[in-house]
Amino acid sequence: MESSHAYRINAALTSDRSGHVSAPGIEPSLVFSAPPEFQGRAGVWTPEHFFVAAVAGCYVSTFSGMCIASKFAFDSLDLEVEGILGKDETGWRFTQVVLRPTLQVGRPEDADRGNRLLQKAEKNCLIGRSIACPTVLEAVIKTKGVKVAA
Repeated sequence: MESSHAYRINAALTSDRSGHVSAPGIEPSLVFSAPPEFQGRAGVWTPEHFFVAAVAGCYVSTFSGMCIASKFAFDSLDLEVEGILGKDETGWRFTQVVLRPTLQVGRPEDADRGNRLLQKAEKNCLIGRSIACPTVLEAVIKTKGVKVAA
């Protein structure tokens, strides 16, 4: 197995604080702008959204892979992720990323194992491990509409 992998993105500026990103062999390209609070356009993806989406996508993929390897069946996983920007003496940066997964399991006795896998995915998500700000896990486990663990 290789010891490193590279992921290349191309970005082009198309107007003030806006542009598009693409990756070789991946469609579609995505339009982005600085967020409105930084004089960008509303209604389009921002680099800040890309950052938070990268954490979300990695967490979901990691959890899924761990469930497959563990032969753990679940009904559904929904994830809300919130990235918090803060300003310090060096400027703006993400100060925290909060993961709020809601895992639907079929049986109450699966809740503890599901929660352990959610926590393990947070610890092993390579994007989460690669960022400078802390990642916080706020999980909700449900069984057929009843909250059984948090």
